[in-house]
Amino acid sequence: MPHNCYAWRVPTNHHDGGPAPTRLEGRATWLVSRAYTRSSGLLNAGFESHGGGLRGYHYRLLAALEEWGPASQADLGRMTRIDRSDVTAALTELESRHLVERSADPAHKRRNIVTITAEGVERLLELDKVIDGIQDEFLAPLTAAQRRQFITLVSRLVNAQR
Repeated sequence: MPHNCYAWRVPTNHHDGGPAPTRLEGRATWLVSRAYTRSSGLLNAGFESHGGGLRGYHYRLLAALEEWGPASQADLGRMTRIDRSDVTAALTELESRHLVERSADPAHKRRNIVTITAEGVERLLELDKVIDGIQDEFLAPLTAAQRRQFITLVSRLVNAQR
């Protein structure tokens, strides 16, 4: 086995949530990225075990259609911040499961209008329960008051970029 001359420089647990260098511990950007890694892992695991083959981007598309009504594929991509080609692929999956319907826009024949179906609304409600469980797991270390405060503060940070 060849000798790894860099092994002494990089801790073996640098990707597994091990200790961080002290100068990073109080940095908001570092902490947010670590929280993101944890939340992404929980979301992926939750969808893997309870999503029935659907993922977070499917959930976003169904939620957008349920809340905002029928929309073009391009508008869905913009509203959900999902790349247009990924929107097309995800909608194809949702359509094959009868969760959405696509129809030609009468005003623009080359544009598709997407509508959530009754079955899509049912599936969205089931996925809401999955997401609720993931939220509870992610926020478990916090009290109810701390959870509300955390959501308020993170929302403020997210909305500051707009």
